[in-house]
Order: sequence, then structure tokens, then C-alpha cells
Amino acid sequence: MGPVGRPRRLLRRPPRRGRRRRLPVDGELDLHNFSPRDVKRLVLEYLDVCLARGILEVRIVHGKGIGALRRTVHAILDRHPRVVGYRLGGHRGGGWGATVVDLSPGPASPRDRDD
Repeated sequence: MGPVGRPRRLLRRPPRRGRRRRLPVDGELDLHNFSPRDVKRLVLEYLDVCLARGILEVRIVHGKGIGALRRTVHAILDRHPRVVGYRLGGHRGGGWGATVVDLSPGPASPRDRDD
């Protein structure tokens, strides 16, 4: 929740120079600029927006590091009903610092998820 009881909009980047910019929904989500506590809601919201726009392949950049964020993202994907499968980015897709997600077409709604 936001400061006055309003839900925060996670698909917006943090303010830069006094203004808010929307995060582009183009099939690639880079988690480097977000807090780990926001990752679950952010990934779920981003997948829902991609589904609504007909984007069925999504690349999630989580970085290499020690693998904690990758494991978190994979756990989220394991429980999402519209995720058909996922794989690491491969040689040209970010290697093990990114995950490519395949989604099934159809509406995404909060009822579809087991949170």
C-alpha cells in the first residue's frame, strides 16, 4: 500500500528529477532497479499486462549474483497458471542472468493465481 492507503503502482519507475515515468511493457522486465520486496507483485503485474497486450514471450532480467533473485522469480513462475514454461536466457538472451518465460494465451485475472 502507498503512503495514504492507496495501492502502489509497481510498473512505474522511481521518480527521476521530480517526475514519474511509466515502465515500458515490451516483453522485457529488468529487475535491477527494484527492491526485492516488490519482485513478486511486480512480476505478477507485468505478466498480467503482457498477457492483456498479447505478449506471450517475456524476458525477465534478474542478474547473475548468487542466484537468490533467480530462484524467487522461478518460484513465482512455477505457481502462475498462464506460464507454460521458462528457461534461462541462453547465449544471446542474457545467459543465466535472465529467464525467458512462455505464456499461454487467454485472459489473466487475480482469480487464476494461487498467492
